[in-house]
Amino acid sequence: MLDIKVLGPLEAVGAGGSVAPTAAKPRQILALLALRAGEVVPVPTLVEEIWGESPPRSALTTLQTYILQLRRLIGRSLAPGAAKFVLVTRYNGYLFPADEVRVDARNYERLVGEGNGAFERGDYAEASRLLRQALGLWSGQVLVDVQKGLSLGIEVTHLEQSRIGVLETRIDAELRLGRHHSMLGELAMLVARNPMHENLCAKFMIALYRSGQQWQALETYRRLHGGLADELGIDPSARLQRLHQAILNADPHLELPEADGVMAGQFP
Repeated sequence: MLDIKVLGPLEAVGAGGSVAPTAAKPRQILALLALRAGEVVPVPTLVEEIWGESPPRSALTTLQTYILQLRRLIGRSLAPGAAKFVLVTRYNGYLFPADEVRVDARNYERLVGEGNGAFERGDYAEASRLLRQALGLWSGQVLVDVQKGLSLGIEVTHLEQSRIGVLETRIDAELRLGRHHSMLGELAMLVARNPMHENLCAKFMIALYRSGQQWQALETYRRLHGGLADELGIDPSARLQRLHQAILNADPHLELPEADGVMAGQFP
């Protein structure tokens, strides 16, 4: 069994130690096979990933050499003969069977599915726990130390966007549990890093307002408004403008957990 981590720097470890190659192209192959564990990755996809639209004439032979190198590394770490069951050749492609590798991204997706299900059921404590656990699997940017072609780029973009969505859902769960005070520090950091991210700004505004910091909530909106105007020449969305007006009016609906529905366009 191989343990492979992609939610950060690439790691691949068997019973006998690391099997992650140091050369750039074999690392790309390992990463793509890991992210698609359980499905065959066709040879043309691997060729395009490594060489783009202009592969050399020797591409197929070179790809086979990289696969052999990966199998040797795997064979040194696992039982003799095990490599052929871990890195499997299929017609016109290769795969890692799902029962032969443990990939952190798969575990992340499982926890996210369970956490989202708990949120939809209204079990916000369980949603918070599961989504925190999912986010805790990350140790940095996806495959930060791996060169990326077309296919890996798509996979990485999907995971990075998923991470933001999971973070927002987890924050929603925390706010619905009345944990606005404890969320202030984290939200302040997130907004500082993403000053024009409307959803995060809205959650920060709600948490500030519920913590008795109305003027800071209004100041957060002012900075967002100024940033959008200066950088993009646009105003905040209608839902953010409604939230801003509600804070100005000290609308009592803001104290209710359901007020977080502002991000679904349902406020007030």
